[in-house]
Amino acid sequence: MAVNWLTMYILTPRMRPYTLAVITYMIAFLLVALRSNNAEFLYYELTMMVIIAVIVFMDKRVQFSHVVLGGLAFWGFIHLAGGLVPVPASWTILDIDNPVLYNVKPHAWLPKYDQLVHAFGFGVALIAAFEALSAHLKANYLAVLKLNVPVGFALFFMAMGLGALNELIEFVAVISIANTNVGGYENTGWDLVSNAVGALLSLVYLKFQSRQNPA
Repeated sequence: MAVNWLTMYILTPRMRPYTLAVITYMIAFLLVALRSNNAEFLYYELTMMVIIAVIVFMDKRVQFSHVVLGGLAFWGFIHLAGGLVPVPASWTILDIDNPVLYNVKPHAWLPKYDQLVHAFGFGVALIAAFEALSAHLKANYLAVLKLNVPVGFALFFMAMGLGALNELIEFVAVISIANTNVGGYENTGWDLVSNAVGALLSLVYLKFQSRQNPA
């Protein structure tokens, strides 16, 4: 029964474009991972399937905006592409055997591809958290959620908490799968910095939206 409900829901007109896009790239990247015997990204795809299921069940109540749904779908694509799409060695200054998008770093003082993915992804996560909190308040007949300083701090640390959860997922990959491309302590630090930048930029976006569309 739950499977039938889920199938019908993800194929509604509102959800269908995102569903088709996500299924298409998930299958394509799954085939690439299987062909290259990439256990790390088989693990990430399985994790993403769980996350996608959680998002769909949340969306039933929250009704995420197209900004969030499109952003999450695109985040999944660039995340998987980062570890599976090969690039010329000249695109990265890192000394690695199999360069992929994840490692692209055109210059020492420019962010790495993966850091941009983190900034984008957890910026979208912050907007999703804002919409989820707003829906919860409305459902319980409470006040409309206003984006003030305390709420901004709460949303920022919610996004950072989700980022920390992502690092735990990567840590499980490091200790359970040989030869991952995750990186070490410095990489984790830059991931957290990137998450913070993305979250702050999303707060700016939400503040701008609230001024454009006052309640």
